[in-house]
Amino acid sequence: MKYVIQKENRPVYLQLYKLIRNDIINQVYPYNSRLPSKRMLAEELGISTITIEHAYGLLCDEGYAEARERSGYFVIFQPSDGFAASTAEPVPLAHEKLDTSSYPTFSISILSKTMRKVLTDYGETILEKSPNAGGIQLRSAIRQYLARNRGIQVEIGQIVIGSGAEYLYRLIVELLGRSRVYGIESPSYDKIEQIYRAADVDYELLPLSADGIDSGALAATRADVLHTTPYRSFPTGVTATASKRYEYIRWSGRGERFIVESDYGSEFSVSSQPMETLFVLSDFDNVIYLNTFSRTISPSMRIGYMVLPKQLVNQFQDRLGFYSCTVPTFDQLVLTELINNGDFERHINRVRRAKRRELEHET
Repeated sequence: MKYVIQKENRPVYLQLYKLIRNDIINQVYPYNSRLPSKRMLAEELGISTITIEHAYGLLCDEGYAEARERSGYFVIFQPSDGFAASTAEPVPLAHEKLDTSSYPTFSISILSKTMRKVLTDYGETILEKSPNAGGIQLRSAIRQYLARNRGIQVEIGQIVIGSGAEYLYRLIVELLGRSRVYGIESPSYDKIEQIYRAADVDYELLPLSADGIDSGALAATRADVLHTTPYRSFPTGVTATASKRYEYIRWSGRGERFIVESDYGSEFSVSSQPMETLFVLSDFDNVIYLNTFSRTISPSMRIGYMVLPKQLVNQFQDRLGFYSCTVPTFDQLVLTELINNGDFERHINRVRRAKRRELEHET
């Protein structure tokens, strides 16, 4: 297979990763087939084998391929028109839990300096009431950040700011309605089930297997809204494979279904880039994407955001546009400055480098 590497700003390994990934999805390389050797690709493209390794490593991280000792790299992505019963063992409740007690430390000196700058630059503006969906400055900064780092290309009107994920989950129930059945991972973050129970909606617990939600349970569920955390579900640490993420998307394409995608913690992936989101992968315009800054900056920073699919923007404005934004203007402007001046992304990169060093030391 002949690949053409373009002269562009994206690193060569990312270009190659996307080219091979697309060939895997399109069945040029079917399930269990062997990918070209690193040496052959390096010679064909005139690049180093290290670059090939980075591209293949990302394919493995994403769940498209796996390395087999002394045999090379093989495709493990399985596209399917239907749902097969999962052969993976259910994840036991005693599975090793993720440690959420220790959050990466954001520099207090940078934070205090940024707060002083916002006070100086904005003055009495910090006392003004925020627009209901959030300040235009913060929504614009998040929009640009998502485009740079997650490949999410959206309009500012699709972004809604709120005081943490729990608040936004309640807004989603109000938006989609209480007559729907909500499917959630089991086990999952306790507050997710508590919120749906408090909202008095019908919900089902969908058992997790080693690669994501059990296929049989997903096929049989009455749910028409799937609430999932594809990147490292809490408390099990299960990450949905590429095959499983496409299975979620196929499921959502039947009838009036929606996916609520919580992307909590994905910024700290040690991979070369965070895992692809369901929001980007889906062509159905029915994924609601959520994330917060409570882990990336501080648990006390109660700022979260959701990205609505285009089909729900007007419905949100009509039904819930009257809700006041629950995040103070000052906090929004501080976060805007941290994103726009690069301090937020520099912090993310520092933590990711430290995590890589820890893993290298362990091995």
